[in-house]
Formats: sequence, structure tokens, C-alpha cells
Amino acid sequence: MSEINLFFADEFKERIRTLAKRYRNIRKDLQPLIDELQSGNFIGDKIIGTGYTVLKVRLKNSDIQKGKSSGYRVIYQIKDNRCVLMLIIYSKSDQTDISAKQIKYIISNFETL
Repeated sequence: MSEINLFFADEFKERIRTLAKRYRNIRKDLQPLIDELQSGNFIGDKIIGTGYTVLKVRLKNSDIQKGKSSGYRVIYQIKDNRCVLMLIIYSKSDQTDISAKQIKYIISNFETL
């Protein structure tokens, strides 16, 4: 199987930069997920109500001494079987959830580029 192309929405890049100021291991915590996605293993829970194939993954934050439930949430869209769009990442301690409307907004902003 060919490798999956990962694209990063501006919102995702912005959040990574902001979170990296507080959590210096965020990129290391994110790498196993990126490896999984690039190998075609689309993990996570499907988010309904967006009109797209969008999944949410819980990631452990190794900078805090709590489990996945207090870690990061990564939202991504499967565009097709070769293309994944990383939509947003947030820390569960900053934000409890994200609405389908917010997700659609990020997707539509990316598609207009």
C-alpha cells in the first residue's frame, strides 16, 4: 500500500505552536499517531454530524502525569484512501469538546486554499 499524504490545516499548526510552549513533548507524543495514519491505520472514534469522514483520537500528554483522558484530542479528516487532513489538536484541560460546526469551518477554510 502506498504511503498516506498528511496535510495540516492552519488551525492545527497554530495549536501545535501554542501548545508546544507549555508541553515540550507534544511533537514526540504526536509522532506515533502520525506514523499510524501514514501507514493507513485510521484509528479513533468517528465524529458524526460533519458530513465528512472525521475521527477523533485521544493522545497521552507525557508532560503531565495523567492518562489519555487528560491528554490531547486530535481531530482529522480522511479525504480519500491516500490523503488525511489533520484538522485540530487541543488539550483536554483547555477545551472539553469541539462542535461539528467548528470542524466543518476548519475543513471549509482548508478547501478554499
